[in-house]
Amino acid sequence: MVMMITGESSGELYGALLAGALRERVPGLRIMGVGGERMQSAGVELVSGISGGFGVTELLSALRDLKATFKRTTEAIKKFMPDVLVVIDYPDFNIKVVEVAKTLGIKILYYVSPQVWAWRKGRIKKIASLVNRMATILPFEEEIYRKAGLPCEFVGHPIVDEIATVLQSAESLSTQPSAISEKSRALDPELRTYFKGSLGLDRDRPLLSLLPGSRPHELKRLFPLMIGIVKQCKKEFSNYQFCIPLAPNTDERKYSLYLDSLRQEGVFIKRGESVRVLAASDMVVVASGTATLQAAFLEVPMVVVYKLSAITYLLGKLIIKVQYISLVNLLSGILVVPELLQKRANPEEVTKELKKIIDDTPYRERMLRYYRMIKKPFTGKSASKRVAEIIVEMAGWER
Repeated sequence: MVMMITGESSGELYGALLAGALRERVPGLRIMGVGGERMQSAGVELVSGISGGFGVTELLSALRDLKATFKRTTEAIKKFMPDVLVVIDYPDFNIKVVEVAKTLGIKILYYVSPQVWAWRKGRIKKIASLVNRMATILPFEEEIYRKAGLPCEFVGHPIVDEIATVLQSAESLSTQPSAISEKSRALDPELRTYFKGSLGLDRDRPLLSLLPGSRPHELKRLFPLMIGIVKQCKKEFSNYQFCIPLAPNTDERKYSLYLDSLRQEGVFIKRGESVRVLAASDMVVVASGTATLQAAFLEVPMVVVYKLSAITYLLGKLIIKVQYISLVNLLSGILVVPELLQKRANPEEVTKELKKIIDDTPYRERMLRYYRMIKKPFTGKSASKRVAEIIVEMAGWER
């Protein structure tokens, strides 16, 4: 039996993909865990739902739920004693869970490293002392853990698996360009048109997609920005249509006022369709996070935005030691896509950057060239399949 634990929407997607790969590798395998709708749909028996992410100022309101989830999780580990425990990102919670599992002699795989290269580097040694193996999804992370003496492997990125599955759904097209091919160019216009139609959008109009993130504090601050961007863009380039793909675990009732305002502006709201929406998109405004990498792999020109509470932002500036916030710029090593933070994340500045993407062909082509460069290390890797193999190795099921 395998148990996997995650706490946020992106990690939950990775857990669902991994569950599918594990069931292909070991038919009939029992998988339990902490996750959400997608993991449950993939056959994972949930011992608790995900708690979601939050910033410093949101911590106190979520503490009670976290404690309850921790109690249910550790009780389940003690009761079922999984052959392998897989923890996915979400370090503040998962490291505490791992400390309990370690005392029980359970084999532990950490899948998706916390951002130890950005802040709290002291966690590297602690993680190395607690887990048996690490599977990273960014190429430069592998060496960090190997230096700490932890067996580690860069397995690729699970969004590559998701993108491949979505692109394979376009079976009616004669040409199926791969989003991660070494020779790929911007997603074929015919394919973008196909996905627009499959989503119920106008096939003949360009699409600007808006991805405000999945965490409650992201949605609270970025939904108003997205409404303002749509209003401003409708003035500047009226031929565009707009779509927001919500994360599957989004509580739509909680954000109904924002969603109603967006619908009144003519924005299409889709649930759990981020890759298909990006595959249909001509441009995207996206919250910093995994979605920036999805957009890059699908070669969608982007503007990255982010807003935090003033306290969280000031603390972050003191302790986070990276030059850029988006994965595209981090992997490129230079500023490839614009990053608009805090006060700069406003409709006027975002629209100005979008107009530059539309009007400045060399600028847009440069962005796409760097996208293709950062794809190369991920080419030919299937993270979910490889991690499933690692779990089988750790459990000793092949002997």
